[in-house]
Formats: sequence, C-alpha cells, structure tokens
Amino acid sequence: MNDFPHQHTAHCESGVMSALLNYHGHALNEALVFGLARGLTFVYMPLIKLAGMPLVSYRIAPRGIIKNTCKTLGLKLDIRKFADEHSGQAALDEAIAAGQPAGLQASVFWLPYFPPHMRFHFNAHNLVVYGKEGGDYLLSDPVFETVQRCAAEDLQRARFAKGALAAKGMMYTLSGNRPSESIAAELPALIRAAVRKNAKHMLAPVFFAGVKGIRTVAAKIESLPEKQSAKYQKLFLGHLVRMQEEIGTGGAGFRYIYAYFLEQAAEICREPRFQTASEQMTAIGDEWRTFASLCVKQCKQPSENGCREIASFLRMIADKEEALWKSLKAV
Repeated sequence: MNDFPHQHTAHCESGVMSALLNYHGHALNEALVFGLARGLTFVYMPLIKLAGMPLVSYRIAPRGIIKNTCKTLGLKLDIRKFADEHSGQAALDEAIAAGQPAGLQASVFWLPYFPPHMRFHFNAHNLVVYGKEGGDYLLSDPVFETVQRCAAEDLQRARFAKGALAAKGMMYTLSGNRPSESIAAELPALIRAAVRKNAKHMLAPVFFAGVKGIRTVAAKIESLPEKQSAKYQKLFLGHLVRMQEEIGTGGAGFRYIYAYFLEQAAEICREPRFQTASEQMTAIGDEWRTFASLCVKQCKQPSENGCREIASFLRMIADKEEALWKSLKAV
C-alpha cells in the first residue's frame, strides 16, 4: 500500500473519507464528500461548555461525515473501538497486513509530527494508516502536504487518549464496495437529495441550530454589555473567533468547501442554480471572516456600540444564509 493516494485537504474527516474512497476506486474529492455527507451546519449549545464557554460548531458532529458519506453512497463501513491498547494495535496491524488502509480517530496533542505550537487536546482528529515499517506506522494525514511516519507507541497514545470525544482506539475501514460506475450513475440524484436535506437542517425551527442558531448568537452578543462584565465579553467574542477560525477548518472554511461542492454539483447535475448558490456561499464565507475580524477588533479596542454592530452584522449573515438555503431547498 506504499502507493496510497495521499491528499492534502482542508479538513481531516472529509479528507480521510475522500482518500479512502479514492483508494477503493471512487473519485470523489473532499468537497463532494463534505456535501454528500451534509456536513455544513451551525450549532450553538449553551448547556455544553468548552473551557467554560458555550459549544459553537459550524459542521455536523464528529464521525457524522464518515457515517453519512457511507450511508449516502451505500458503502459498507466497519467501525471498531477497543477495550485496551493491545487489541487496538493488533486489529490495526491485521488490517494493514491484509492490504486494507484504516482510518483512525486520534488526539492531535500526542502526534509527534505536529509542530509543538499546533498541538492541543483535541481527540477527534482523523488520519489514515496505510503501512508499517519496523516500529513506525506510515500515515496519510490530510492536514499535511506529505505522508508522515509515527512510532507505534506514539500512535497508541494518540488513539487511546482520555477526555472529551475520547476515541477508544476507533478504527474504520471500507469493505464490500459498490462498483464506481454504479455510484457515478446515481451521483446527480444523491447530490440533489443531500442539498435538500442540508437545507432542511439549516432552516430547522429550533433556537440552537441553523439560521435560527445564528440569530440566537447575535442576540447573545447584543446583550453582552448589559448582562456581562468586560472580561466576559472579551472571553465570549474570543471564543467565537477561536471556534470559527482556529478549531478544525472553521466556519468560513467550511462554507468555502461547500461552495466548491455546489460548483461541482452545478456541472454534475446540469443545474445552473447550484452555480449561483456556490458564488453566494463563497461571499457568505467572506462575511463570516469579516465577522471574526469585528470580534477581534472589539476585544482589542472595545467601543460602546461594538457588540451591537457585531450583532447587526451577524443578523445580516443569517438573513443571507436563510435566503440561500431556501433557494437550495426549492431546487
């Protein structure tokens, strides 16, 4: 398996799934995987805390892209977890010996090939193990430009790290694959169905998800000066920026990926409205980046009306997302 088709992608989970699919003969890039898995979202969960701040997410839950991709494409997915490190390593070695590349969930902090400044305690990073030489595993980690090597003991520590989203050695492989021609023939219908489902989710009538979730966060930002200290205001706005721009691919980044998915969907489905939506989604991604800049500015140089202006800008983003998702649902 030394000829494994390594890919450098924007996001680890969609990148790993694209690499595994390509290895098995299904030419689907990261953006197609992300779109077919209905990966784009917005979620605000004030009852779930990260470092004391509410959970904010711009993509579906970890492992959702893996499972949704296989379910959408009708592919068999074998996911395993392990009670101990020994059985986890034995299963990985068995898969590699059988010529089966394996996706793994691991902790970024314990992977030594990550530069020190990039390591943090995040247990939902995904990578592919495609070989082993001596005591080192050969890895295809999609956030790196080239393949990597990792000592067995380091990889074991990363696979079985404790804490939130602990992987418990999670390993996943594709098997019983369908012919690529069969998937290609169904792709236009699968894309249209995936877009409609993603639109339905983003337009859900709940306060914590989709467009309504974005508006909930806008209201929270607007209320900060009246209800919270100056210190908390900076912590909350800084947390939004960190979750959007520094954790994984980020809110704007995911929208750029989805825009590329829509661009390809326009060609595959022969649907010009998807191309228009792609351009609109790219513009919305740019506005999410501007939103992050406004939050940073308010943290560094607080102004009396800063939070109100940020909230107004975020509501504008919500309005544009709502219009876009309504148009996609209609398609």
